[in-house]
Amino acid sequence: MRIQVFVGTVKGAFLYSSDESREEWTVEGPLLGGWKVSAVAPDGEGGYVLATSSYVYGAMVHRGKDLRSWEMVDAPPRYTEESGHKMKEIWTLAGGAGVLYAGVDEAGLFESRDAGRSWSEVQGLSQLPSRPSWFPGFGGLCAHHVLTAGPRVWTGISSVGVFESADGGATWEARNEGVPAQIEDEHFKDIGSCVHAIVADPADPDRMWRQDHVGMFRSTNGGRTWERAQAGLPSTFGFPLVRDTKSAALFSVPLASDELRYPAEGHLRVYRSLDDGDTWQANEAGLPDDSFHAVLRQALACDQLGEHEQGREGGVYLGNAGGEVFASDDLGRTFRRLPGSLPRILCVEAFVTAD
Repeated sequence: MRIQVFVGTVKGAFLYSSDESREEWTVEGPLLGGWKVSAVAPDGEGGYVLATSSYVYGAMVHRGKDLRSWEMVDAPPRYTEESGHKMKEIWTLAGGAGVLYAGVDEAGLFESRDAGRSWSEVQGLSQLPSRPSWFPGFGGLCAHHVLTAGPRVWTGISSVGVFESADGGATWEARNEGVPAQIEDEHFKDIGSCVHAIVADPADPDRMWRQDHVGMFRSTNGGRTWERAQAGLPSTFGFPLVRDTKSAALFSVPLASDELRYPAEGHLRVYRSLDDGDTWQANEAGLPDDSFHAVLRQALACDQLGEHEQGREGGVYLGNAGGEVFASDDLGRTFRRLPGSLPRILCVEAFVTAD
């Protein structure tokens, strides 16, 4: 068994590998040099799909049987001219119930039913009555997270909010009650909350958490209502949020503020909650005190490898905008810097594979 940590950057991808002890790491790359690599996910057939972009080809999808060799698909996500929307970038890839989803900028979803070889627009989201009122945030107008549970699908869209479909994407409803909107205006009814990340409990998908522009929130009813869950966090602002399934631990990397988008006082800290977000504690061992690089919304991951009966805890991995990668093998209590000084890191994903 091997742990592979895939790191996407603005100048290609890098692959870190270790055995299950997670003591020694090797790094390969750059893979796909010249491409901006923004997301990676299993394709449902034992391989992987990768989101890339370039000045020449625009936003594209690559497929690979492993995490090293990739081929560009012939039919990536594309808006029609009639839609009036532009395909700028693919922000996320996620799968469920035999369907792959791609969240893109300009905001929308595309689905693939052939493991990423071809894609079609999820019209139900694009044709929402509120769609003409959607507006970009600082990072653009992007659908950056997708969660699935059977026919239910949720997506998080920057500067707009969270939406849920109960019928596989045919119809959608806003899920933002309880989260303050950035703009209070009758023209932005049910939207205007700037969500940065969403996660859910796979065993109970109605139990969800979201990191927003204005704080951390929790829902127990699939996002219909939200309450604050941020005691112990140093600020309300941050980007990434992940959950370790086996321990139920949540992880966040807050930034100083909206105006100061770097770790508070230059101290990179990972915050962990072991009580569903009721309280958060800082974990700093092995992390730098002199880092002013943000951890972006896709650049934090768990390997889901914890086995408490064997005395093994889950791994946590993050990469920052300064090209540093850090790993923890004790559920985020201590970290160490992995080798390499990389380009700006956009995404980090951890996979457990056969030797």
